[in-house]
Amino acid sequence: MEESKKKRNRYGGRAQGNQPSLDGSHDEPMPLPNPMIGFNLPGYLQPSVTRILPKQDTGPPFFYYENVAQAPKGVWATISRFLYDIQPEFVDSKHLCATARKRGYIHNLPIENRSPLLPMPPKTIFEAFPHYKKWWPSWDLRTQLNCLRTNIASAKLTERIGRALASSDSPPARSVQKYVMNECRKGNLVWIGKNKVAPLEPEEMEYLLGFPKDHTRGLGITERYKSLGNTFQVDTVAYHLSVLKVMFPNGVNVLSLFTGIGGGEVALHRLGIHMKAVVSVEIGKANKRIFRGWWDQTQTGTLIEIDDVKSLTDDTIVSFVSRFGGFDLVIGGSPCNNLAGCNRYNHDGLEGEQSALFYHYFRILNAVKSAMARI
Repeated sequence: MEESKKKRNRYGGRAQGNQPSLDGSHDEPMPLPNPMIGFNLPGYLQPSVTRILPKQDTGPPFFYYENVAQAPKGVWATISRFLYDIQPEFVDSKHLCATARKRGYIHNLPIENRSPLLPMPPKTIFEAFPHYKKWWPSWDLRTQLNCLRTNIASAKLTERIGRALASSDSPPARSVQKYVMNECRKGNLVWIGKNKVAPLEPEEMEYLLGFPKDHTRGLGITERYKSLGNTFQVDTVAYHLSVLKVMFPNGVNVLSLFTGIGGGEVALHRLGIHMKAVVSVEIGKANKRIFRGWWDQTQTGTLIEIDDVKSLTDDTIVSFVSRFGGFDLVIGGSPCNNLAGCNRYNHDGLEGEQSALFYHYFRILNAVKSAMARI
């Protein structure tokens, strides 16, 4: 509890009074809904959700924060406390496309009158990639893929699976099926021949995540998988951001933290929302190259690039707010390196070196709100 208070003071407290509530246990896990469809999703009948945010927490600036849903105990409760006690919206992207991506989003956007990107993407493996059906065995019952990660299965593993199947009966023994299916689910392996599995290609991941074809082309293959594993699922984010289109017919000024390869910006572009200016904060050189290349080919607005959230000072934020008349949207998802379940070695929650960068999101957002309150 004291640590939360110290961090809040260190990173600027709350912009406009009303300290976040510290009632309840810091370690209480935040329950994840089942199905994980957030406040609403197209095609899902559910009780309508209404939420009324305190006046000081409404936009502009609108803000949108994302991270992995299945974080260690207490993480989402802490994030929510820092972000004005706003309830997270947990969504698994499998309800919008053919691959899972369980994420939590905290934002102050309206939740009424959302609209999905059209055409809506396919929701099953065979709809997305019909050519795989030829070799797909009847005992592989998957209809969707699991979450796309930053690394892929090794050639040694796919060879081992091929040998196990080649030396087995047809259909294989249950024990062989169980082994193969476990590896296929874990690595999102697809069937490309008789007894032959392989990881998804980077352009297939781009498609599943809602990016244009060849968005990450030009990077080394390892860097492509890493950048795609860390980005937004565009259709999901665009559904949430779609409310901005009517609100800002002349376009938006965006402060983009942890930009990555530009998932948020691609979502805005696909929605037809003009970005008058984007201040992009991204430390990865490969990600910056991809984002800059996409921007130069598709956008006409102003792009300002900053290397690191740590170097974005409050004075610099004040100057940007003055220059652009404020930001309409502050968007970003801080690194999940110390939060994700598959990270066995540095599972330190928000105290981990990378995931502690969340507190800079909070600091920067507060600085924007304070600067905009003065203009």
